[in-house]
Order: sequence, then structure tokens, then C-alpha cells
Amino acid sequence: MAIVRFLACIICWLGSAGTITTEKPPHIIFILADDLGWDDVSFHGSDQIPTPNIDDLAYNGVILHNYYVQPLCTPTRSALLTGKYPIHTGLQHFVITPDEPVGLPLNESTLANYLKKLGYATHLVGKWHLGYFAKEYTPTYRGFDSHYGFYLGHQDYYTHFTHWQNYWGFDLRHDMDVQRSVFGDYSTELFTTHAENIIRKHDPDKPLFLYFAHQAVHFSNNNQLEAPYRYTSRFPYILDERRKTYAGMVSALDESVGNVTRVLKESGLYNNSVIIFSTDNGGPSEKCESFNTPLRGTKSTLWEGGVRGDAFIHSKFLEKPKRLCSGMMHITDWLPTLYHIAGGNVSDLHHLDGFNMWDTISRDIPSPRTEILHNIDPIYANAALRVGDYKVIIGEKTSDWFVPPGITKEQKNTTIFNNISSDPRADVIHCGPVPSEAHTNCQTTKPCLYNIKDDPCEYYNLADKYPDILQMLLNKLDMYNSTALKPWVEPADPRADPKLHNYTWMPWVELTDVKTETQYH
Repeated sequence: MAIVRFLACIICWLGSAGTITTEKPPHIIFILADDLGWDDVSFHGSDQIPTPNIDDLAYNGVILHNYYVQPLCTPTRSALLTGKYPIHTGLQHFVITPDEPVGLPLNESTLANYLKKLGYATHLVGKWHLGYFAKEYTPTYRGFDSHYGFYLGHQDYYTHFTHWQNYWGFDLRHDMDVQRSVFGDYSTELFTTHAENIIRKHDPDKPLFLYFAHQAVHFSNNNQLEAPYRYTSRFPYILDERRKTYAGMVSALDESVGNVTRVLKESGLYNNSVIIFSTDNGGPSEKCESFNTPLRGTKSTLWEGGVRGDAFIHSKFLEKPKRLCSGMMHITDWLPTLYHIAGGNVSDLHHLDGFNMWDTISRDIPSPRTEILHNIDPIYANAALRVGDYKVIIGEKTSDWFVPPGITKEQKNTTIFNNISSDPRADVIHCGPVPSEAHTNCQTTKPCLYNIKDDPCEYYNLADKYPDILQMLLNKLDMYNSTALKPWVEPADPRADPKLHNYTWMPWVELTDVKTETQYH
């Protein structure tokens, strides 16, 4: 009977084209960086910051060239965990603020919920940012067996205190238990150590889902950047001190990726693992830190610099690795894709905006996705949609093309840089100099149209040249808007004040007192 069961398991996993051929569901390691710019990894040709560990996984996996996220933290995380556009969860406007009684709606199942039903152990390390005002909105009530990290959008990397408005409180916990003993430990290293321990202690016979949502490389309180000298000292050629600190933060992130990969190998999990790396949005850029060069715009905007993301997938199960995937992909696609490779039947999933992209990523077949809704925000009155090669953008503030500050000639003699950043496999976008008219040819009062394939840097507004294409995209935007929920936005609640809770950010509302989401929407 044991042999029969074993053969049945094999048949189940081999049963359809594009399914991972293994007798056990693969371990899934999803590493989400925070505010990492397009030009901040050397596999995108960064001329300042080498990322050797990230590059090694990317070059030996599949780099996602046409991969999109949301322009801000909360919307991206909701899209990742639900497989739905933020307009369909009510989280399309801004981010959840620390004193706002809002969260990922409780009627939404998360990726962790789905994988748990397939027998996975589910763990979250790092940032949540999907609501915590009632405990039922926190990670261990949303499908995760454990959570080691923080609830809010940012914090000090050493003290783990978050400053918001006139509030100041501690925000680091293991599950629901506050962890004040880690005061002084650098977040990137602290979270990496915990992720390593999860991997080391994990039973290899049980599938693992580790969602490692880094704080790195998001700014700290008051837009400060923080990195230990052992990382910043690697960049003597960067003249701007803020950029140098940021480079150190990226280097710490890269080292973390290398350490997690090493422990996967030491623990015997690597050969049965799927590793995904993604940013949550584009880099901020305005304050000489993260850069999306040569793309237009920054985090919080709907320009390519805000929504086109660094990403790759690395696994022994990829049929055609070591290549660039140019098929369109959105962060909502991870839920059905990972559910599929975990052994689930995607047809059991309903009302998703994501597509199962496994065959596109693994076998290089055309992407099933032909359009991406970047967002519709009725409060900011802006929206953007890509259909095929064309993108319409409405009401977005004019944005610039930011270039990193200068470097010294010493950079050219940096061996590690020359060995990595100049790799011919780098996924580099070339656009040429910014035309003078590019700064003025798109105004917020009219919709603008760009051919992203030919003009990824959004230099040339084609709205007047192709009015029929523009109208087609506007009609599709209207269709999406007809399905949108009202943004879930609430006034600040003074009961969130950490001084009322021993100077700790923690749930402050009983679920019975919460205005139901169905009433709100």
C-alpha cells in the first residue's frame, strides 16, 4: 500500500504540463525588498551598487523584465497576498497609517491561507503593513503560523521605535509578544538571523512557505537612512553621504539574500525550493537615495519608475533558466502561480486578478496576461493602465528622470564591481538623453499615452497621434472602475497612541467594535 500511495503521489505531481516534477511540494521562499529602485541592483546595470548574491540567483534563474508592482507598500502587499488589484480590496489609496483603523479585509483569504490548506508551514519575517488595529488583522490570524517582525510601514533600524505625527512607540514582536530585548540590533541582520533559524529548524518533509518581507531598504524615522559602517565602508567611491548609506543598506540586503541561500543549501532544502525576489515599489529618488534610472518617476507615482519592479525567480524546477522573461507580469500573479506549483488546482481559486504564470516563467511560452491595471485612485484622481505595448496615465503629477549623484574614479578600479555590474546578462534599459519637450508634453489635465515597449522611459506622449488607442484604453479604465470598491480610509484614532500601551504600537480595538467592511464598502 505504501508503494501505491507513493506512485499515486508521483502521478499527481506529474499529471499536467507545466507542473513541477517532484514527489513533494516545493518549499517557497518569497523575499520582498522595500523601496528598492530599478537601478539599485547590478543585474539591472547599476553603475554604483554591486549586488553579487542577488545577481547570482537572478542570472541562474529567470529575470522578469516586464514585471509590475503597485506604487506603494500597502497596495503591493495586499495584491501579493490576495491575488487581487487593490481596487478590489479597498486598499488602492495611499498606505495604512499607524493610527488608522484599517486593514486587509477579513473576508479576503491570503496566500498563506491557501498554502496552509495544502499542508504548508507558513512563516512571515519582517514587515506586515496590512493593518493591526484589531488583533484579527495581524499575521497569525491571516494564515501565518508565526510572525517575527513589525506591523507598521517603517521604524528605526536599531531601536525599532516608530515615530508618526506626535506618536512614538516600539514595534517589534514575535507573534503577539513584544521583543524589547532586541533593542540595538540592526533590523536587516536581525530578520535574516530569524529567517535562517526557521529554515534550519524546518522539517524538510513538510513544505515551507517563508515570506521574508524585509524592512530594507526603506528609510527610517524622519526619512533617515541607517547602515553599519561595515557595509557603508564598501563604497568609498560614492561621494554623496546619503547615497553611500543607502548603498550600505542595499549591500546588507544582498548579504541577507546570500545567507538565506546558503542556509537553504546547508539544510538540504535548496534543491526542492522556489526562491522569488521582488521589490514592493520603485525607489523614492528625490532625496539622493534609491534610483530608478533611466525610468521616469518614483515611488508613489504611476510612472514606470514607481511601478516597474526588480524581480526574478530561481529554482531547479525551471525548465529554461538563465534567461530574461519579457512577458507581462503583475504582483497579483504570484498567488495563482505559487498555488499551482504547490500542487493546488488554480480553477479552485475565484475572483482573482492574477494569472498562473508558471509556464511563461519556466517554459518561455507567451504570457497569458495582456494588460495590467496600475491603479485607480478616486481620492488622488489618478489612474494608469497598460494594454499590450500602450499605457494610459491620467492625473499623475509630472515627474522627473532622476540620476544618482557622482562617483569617483576609484569606482573604475573596484574589482568586485567590474566583475559583476558589467555582466553581459544584465537586464539594462537604454533610452538616451531626455528630450526637452518630455517635461511638458504630458499635463495632469489630459490623459497621456505612451508606447512602453518602444519608449520605456515615457518620453513621448502619443495621445494626439493615436486617439483611437487612447480611447480604447480609457474605455477599459472605465470598465475596471465600475468594479472598484470605495477606498477604505478612516480618520486617525487617538486610541492608537503608543503611550496608552506602554509606548508600544499594538492592537487597540476589539473586533466587536469594528465597523464591518460590508457596511463600509
